[in-house]
Amino acid sequence: MASADVRQELDCSICLNIYTDPVMLRCGHNFCRVCIDGVLDTQDGSGGYSCPQCREEFQDRPVLQRNITLRNIAEAFRSTQLEEGKTGIFCTYCYHVPVPAVKSCLHCEASLCDNHLRVHSKAPEHVLTDPTTSMENRKCSIHRELLKYYCTEDSACICVSCRLDGEHRGHKVETLDEASEEKKQELRNVLQKLMTEREETEKRVQSLQDRRRKVQEKSAGLTERVTALFIELRRHLEELEKRVLRNISSQEERISHSLSDLIGQLEIKKKDLSRKMEDIEELCNMTDPLTVLQESDTGDLCDTEEGDDEDRERHDRLLHDGGDLDVSGISHTLHTGLSDMIKGGNVFFYIPEASDILLDVNTAHNNLQISDDMKTVSRSNIEQNRPETPERFQSWAQVLSSQRFSSGRHYWEVDVSESEDYMIGMCYPSIERRGEQSWIGDNKKSWGLWRNIGWCSLRHDNKQIIISPDPSSNRVRIYVDYEAGRLSFYDLCDPIRHLHTFTTTFTEPLHAGLWVGEGSITISGGERRREK
Repeated sequence: MASADVRQELDCSICLNIYTDPVMLRCGHNFCRVCIDGVLDTQDGSGGYSCPQCREEFQDRPVLQRNITLRNIAEAFRSTQLEEGKTGIFCTYCYHVPVPAVKSCLHCEASLCDNHLRVHSKAPEHVLTDPTTSMENRKCSIHRELLKYYCTEDSACICVSCRLDGEHRGHKVETLDEASEEKKQELRNVLQKLMTEREETEKRVQSLQDRRRKVQEKSAGLTERVTALFIELRRHLEELEKRVLRNISSQEERISHSLSDLIGQLEIKKKDLSRKMEDIEELCNMTDPLTVLQESDTGDLCDTEEGDDEDRERHDRLLHDGGDLDVSGISHTLHTGLSDMIKGGNVFFYIPEASDILLDVNTAHNNLQISDDMKTVSRSNIEQNRPETPERFQSWAQVLSSQRFSSGRHYWEVDVSESEDYMIGMCYPSIERRGEQSWIGDNKKSWGLWRNIGWCSLRHDNKQIIISPDPSSNRVRIYVDYEAGRLSFYDLCDPIRHLHTFTTTFTEPLHAGLWVGEGSITISGGERRREK
C-alpha cells in the first residue's frame, strides 16, 4: 500500500488528522478520543447515541475502548514523516507559518515555540512537557484535570479531585515523580537481573557452541580414522582374498596334476588290457587245438596281477585321503586373517572385549539365589540362611560382582528377559549395606538403570532421569571408561541405542551391582582384552 493510502487509513473521520489516542466503538470504527467525546457530548439528552460514521445507534453512551495497536501504528507513521531533528508538532499560536514547538503546556493544552514559551505563564498549574499531541492522556477522564498523583493501592494515575473527593480518597498516593522513580528503580533492578541472566545465557550458548565445535571436530577426526581403517581393512581383505584364492588354486592344480597323471597311466593300462582281451578272444575262437597250445605269448596274456596293487593303492589315496581340497586349512587361513583384522580394528579404536563378571555370593541378600556359575541371580521368597556379614546387603535384594575395575575401559552385559523389575549399574565397595542409602542409585556411591513395568529411569544420588521410550530389547550393556570418568548405558536393540552417560571423577574401584525385584537376570561376557 502506498504511503498516501496508509495516510488516509490513519485519518480520523471527524478531525481529518492522524489519530491521536484512538478509541473504538462497538461497531468497529475508530476516532480520536477527544473527537468522539465531543460528538457524544452533543448527543447527550437526545435519547440515544450513534456512530458518526456508520450511524449505528446505541441506547446507552458507548464505552470507548482504546485501540493500542492503531495508536502505535499512527505514532510510528507520524514519526517516519518527521524531518530529522524536528518533532513534527508545531506551535499552536503561530498561525501563518508553522513553527516547531519546543514545549507543550498541559494546562493550556497548547504547544509553544521558543518565542511563545518566553511569554508563557510560569504559574505552577501550567505544566510543561516535551512537545506532544496526546495531552488528553495526561488528564483525568472523570474530572478533566491533570494527572498529578499515583494511587499505589489501585495502580492508577489520578488527579487532585480523585485524591480528595473521588474513589481514591484515603488511599496511599505518591507524586508522579516519586512513583515514576520507584518504578524506574524496579525496572533497573529487573534490568540488572535480565543482564545477569543474559550473561549467563550467553555463557551457556558459548559453552554449547564450544561443545558443538568439539563434537564436530571429534566427528571429523573419527570419520577420518574410520575411513582410514576401512581403507586398510579393504587392503587386508584383498590380500587375504588373493592368498586364499592362491591356496585354493594351488591345491586344485596339485591334486589335478596327480589325478591327471594317474588317469593317463590307467588309460594306458586300459588299452593294454583291451589288447590282451582281444588276443585272448581270438585264441578262444580258434578251432585248431595245436595252434592254441603252441601260441608263444599266452604267458604274457595271462599275467594280470603285476602293478595292480600299486595302482589301486594310489587310486584309493587320490580318491579319498589326498584327492580333495583342504577346506579346513582354507577356512583356518580365512578365519585367522579375519580375526587379525578384527583385533586390529579393536586396537585401532581401543575397543575392549566384554569383561567376565562373576557375582560375589558374600554380598548377596538372603532373598537372592546365585547360580553355580555365579552368572545368574534370582529373586526368592525362601531365605538362604547365609551368615550376616558386613559385606552382605541387608535391606535390599542386591548383590555385587567379585571383580573390580580401577582403570581402563570395560563393558559387561545383562540379559533381563526373565525380569521386568530390576536395577543394574556400578557401585563403590564402600556403599552402605543396610538402610535407604544402600539402594543402587540412591546415593553418591552408585549409578543404576531402574526398570519397572511401564517405567524406566537412570538414577544417581537419589536423582533420576526418565528414559523414554523404554528399552526395547532384553539386553543392556554397561560401559565404563575409568580414567575419563564416564559410565554409559546402552539398549542392545538394532541399532544399539545410547540411553545415558554419567560423567564424574571416580574415587574408588567400581563393582557391578544388581537389584532384582522379581524373576532373574543373567550376566554375560567373556575374557577382557588388555589394552596396549
